[in-house]
Amino acid sequence: MELALQLAARGQGHVEPNPMVGCVVARGAEVVGLGWHRRYGGPHAEVEALRTAGPLAQGATLYVTLEPCCHQGKTPPCTQAILQSGVRRVVVALEDPFPAVRGSGVKQLREAGLEVSLGLLQEEARRLLAPYLKRVLTGRPWVIAKWASTWDGKLATHRGHSRWISNEASRQVVHRLRGRVDAIVVGSGTVLADDPQLTVRPPGPRTPLRVVLDSRGRTPPQARLVQTAQEVPTLIATTEQTPFDHRRLWEQAGCQVLVLPGADYQQRWDQLLEELGRRGATNVLVEGGARVLGQLLAAGAVDEVHLFLAAKLLGGQAPSPQSLDLPGPDTIQQTLHLESPQVQVLQGDVYLQARVRRD
Repeated sequence: MELALQLAARGQGHVEPNPMVGCVVARGAEVVGLGWHRRYGGPHAEVEALRTAGPLAQGATLYVTLEPCCHQGKTPPCTQAILQSGVRRVVVALEDPFPAVRGSGVKQLREAGLEVSLGLLQEEARRLLAPYLKRVLTGRPWVIAKWASTWDGKLATHRGHSRWISNEASRQVVHRLRGRVDAIVVGSGTVLADDPQLTVRPPGPRTPLRVVLDSRGRTPPQARLVQTAQEVPTLIATTEQTPFDHRRLWEQAGCQVLVLPGADYQQRWDQLLEELGRRGATNVLVEGGARVLGQLLAAGAVDEVHLFLAAKLLGGQAPSPQSLDLPGPDTIQQTLHLESPQVQVLQGDVYLQARVRRD
């Protein structure tokens, strides 16, 4: 099952909104078949593993990280392939909460006479599949907050200059992260200060939707995000405060415009994430700047954090996600707690990543 989980992770960025799944077929200690879900719409992990096992699947045990599907989707049911293979035993890490499966795959295999075990390395599978599970269970995508700051927590100078705080090695990691998500979110302040492209260089497995949060219509028509909207999908999430003529200019340039009716940032974040979930987004990367990140943290909407600490100090009244006049917790016990932090040093930058603990 550990090997199956390693195989499943290879599908990251390629299979969403489907789940990452890995599969191993074994006869005792001998591995005879390996497979993983390689791309959306392609063969599922069980089918790949059984294909490589061939006749050796007869009487073997199949280990799979997620409950086999039992319904016709873009591919035939995996339970059908398992039953036809002659496998005698199936070991499943995690039940699939997807409504068309949710226990039915295991039930179908058991009713056909196969021995089925459920729960081996369940927590490891749950961690791997956390973004998929969140989207299926809540309708919202997994939210990754990313920022680069100096050691004293500043995202830019007091004049808003931020290019570049992090080094080239850190920026390469960011591009790899961008290349596996469904959407990248920034605020209009970042557009005005940096005029970013928010593209993936070199291209990754996904082309993320570029999302600008702009409640007052500050994004200029000449911004690179607007000018390239015909080539790269771009959504501007705004409010009724933005004049209709300005919204029409964005649309004429090729931007999608979403008017959020929420009265405050909390409601607008809820509405945006629900909309992205409806569009099938599994992973969303929020890159800031300070106001957007501050709102996101205050809303408790962060699932995962990626922080790049450059070996620099700015001092002064420079912006940071913590510098906003937003309500925060009253006690340390009420803060967002991060779990299983990972730390790397990238040519002098310190790269930290962790998930928010949900008790």
